[in-house]
Amino acid sequence: MFITFEGPDGAGKTSVLNQLIPELKAHLKRPVTLTREPGGAVISEAIREIILNPDYTAMDARTEALLYAASRRQHLVEVILPALTRDEVVICDRFVDSSVAYQGGGRQIGEAAVLAMNQFATDGIEPTLTIYLDVPVAVGLARIEAHRKATQYDRLDQESIAFHERVSAAYQRLVADNPERITAIDATQSLDAVVADCLQLFKTKLADIWED
Repeated sequence: MFITFEGPDGAGKTSVLNQLIPELKAHLKRPVTLTREPGGAVISEAIREIILNPDYTAMDARTEALLYAASRRQHLVEVILPALTRDEVVICDRFVDSSVAYQGGGRQIGEAAVLAMNQFATDGIEPTLTIYLDVPVAVGLARIEAHRKATQYDRLDQESIAFHERVSAAYQRLVADNPERITAIDATQSLDAVVADCLQLFKTKLADIWED
């Protein structure tokens, strides 16, 4: 069972997952594996360092998209597929939707083209469920600014508001086009409220492997 978390910058995915994963491990009848993208495997993490390095401002948009796809392929083969073979519940912080939104929409190189590239990289594998933490661009960027001293900016954090608006719009299209897979949760709520909403969704969607 493959579950992904998506959201724009400042949506709070890391904070939500930090609280959510212990709850899932306590209630699900299967082992839970948490991983992330870009990264999640040794080679994939090395590619992540290249992608997010704030010094590499000259990186071409298609180069960036190809690097994400390459990192994703290695992560899938090395981490995700083996865990699924072991009948584990895999929770991944970002997957193909991120590339469609950030590179396809944000970089304006084409959402369909980026999706096709990643379908090749993943051999068409899709998540069973995707949780989209929905937050307005202004709110997300304000959260990033508030943590400026504690968090080093990466290349994507340095992008214009227009870029982030395009990313948000692409995500909204993905949510609208994939209602059976993607569920949006209001991430402007308190952290506890967002986690509670996620838990309720898991109880409903994973009722057959959930125990109180």
